[in-house]
Amino acid sequence: MRWCAVMLWLCLAGVSWAGERVLVPENNPRPEYPTALNRAGVMGAVKASFTVHTDGRVDEITILHSDHPEFTEAVRGALAEWRFQPWTADDEHSTKVRIVAPFEFRLDDTPIDANKWIKTWRCSDINAYASDRLQVRDLLPFHYTRSYLSNVFFVRQLPEAERLALIARFNRLLPSIVQRCGTFPATRYMRMLPEEIRVLL
Repeated sequence: MRWCAVMLWLCLAGVSWAGERVLVPENNPRPEYPTALNRAGVMGAVKASFTVHTDGRVDEITILHSDHPEFTEAVRGALAEWRFQPWTADDEHSTKVRIVAPFEFRLDDTPIDANKWIKTWRCSDINAYASDRLQVRDLLPFHYTRSYLSNVFFVRQLPEAERLALIARFNRLLPSIVQRCGTFPATRYMRMLPEEIRVLL
């Protein structure tokens, strides 16, 4: 998953594995963070259950909880590709195992003091990132800015609606920020940000 942490714990659902045998992942891609939710600063979690068979395949995917339908689809898509190391069923090992796996979609993967980096960037840095990208909303400096606004301090202090509104305003201004940075490359990037974001840096 790009630019976010997916925390995954596999919990055997009521199954006892003798001899300390455990499931061994072979192909377990992480869910892709839905682009629209990433850009909007929306975070959330999904709890899924699924069955692993002796040949390592995964099926019977059930979503137990999800904070957003797009997170649900991302998890379903990833789990459909999951494979585990096959095992032989016997008296001690079942032919299939039911698993519960929580996934977290978060944007606070940058250091808490990322504001120190953001303050040092100049428009020339933005221009360098923008030179070969058609989709300016996904430039790394802009991701870091959204991620900074999603760190634990702001999530705890700002009402969620206010935090998301800040990110939405930031996103709307991105084309203008890129244009002004192109005109004034020596200017500090933070001077191009709205006042209500600058005061948080």
